[in-house]
Amino acid sequence: MTTDNPAAALETTFAPGVATVWLNRPDVRNAFDDEVIAELTQTFESLGQRDDLRAIVLAARGKAFCAGANLNWMRRMAGYSREQNLADAGRLARMLQVLSDCPVPTIARIQGDVYAGGMGLVAACDMAVAAEGAGFCLSETRIGLIPATTIGPYVVRAMGRRAAQRYLLTAERFDAAEAHRLGLVHTVVAADGLDAAVDGLVQALRAAGPQAVRACKRLLREVADRPVDDALIARTVEGIAEIRASDEGRAGVSAFLAKQAPPWLP
Repeated sequence: MTTDNPAAALETTFAPGVATVWLNRPDVRNAFDDEVIAELTQTFESLGQRDDLRAIVLAARGKAFCAGANLNWMRRMAGYSREQNLADAGRLARMLQVLSDCPVPTIARIQGDVYAGGMGLVAACDMAVAAEGAGFCLSETRIGLIPATTIGPYVVRAMGRRAAQRYLLTAERFDAAEAHRLGLVHTVVAADGLDAAVDGLVQALRAAGPQAVRACKRLLREVADRPVDDALIARTVEGIAEIRASDEGRAGVSAFLAKQAPPWLP
């Protein structure tokens, strides 16, 4: 395993086929600011271009996953003009879009508190695994704000509009079991089983065809919440034809029929 720039607000570690991006400010419960937003954007843009990666894990050092916005950043924002707030919100929106649209599958590894903007990070990942003690909260209305409209689409997509109506309006804290029931996280495990659960997802991704997985991510973006009309049907027909005719698709089907391991397995 290798480590990249451990003193920074983010730390990235590498294992074969996997990058783990660590939120690395445990002293402030991994609350983020404009610096962290910029680093997350740059990191996921860079990692998303790597063909050797099969998964990216978003994790956090310390007891909390992410407490939302850093207080010092919030103090600065209190004096921003409307134009400055628009620019600032735009950078947050861009970071979440980069995370959501990353070509490499993403997994949130969650322990401790997940508040406010931290909820956006979790919701923007493809998969999420939480330790039993994790707690979740869209806390903004308690201080007279609203959950950033930049995180709203991802949170509503992950937990559904009906649940979002309750938790965005009331700012109630809910536990990992409720997050699982709502679909915000896929798996809840004991704290000492968190790494094993994440690794199970990583190994499942490594067993699948890498180009097929990336094509599935694109397909999900293209078909989600769209009516099943002629245009959508034509796009899905085109997609399956392309993957069947690809080198990976041909090799995978041939290996399956011959009862052999596919060529992408180590």
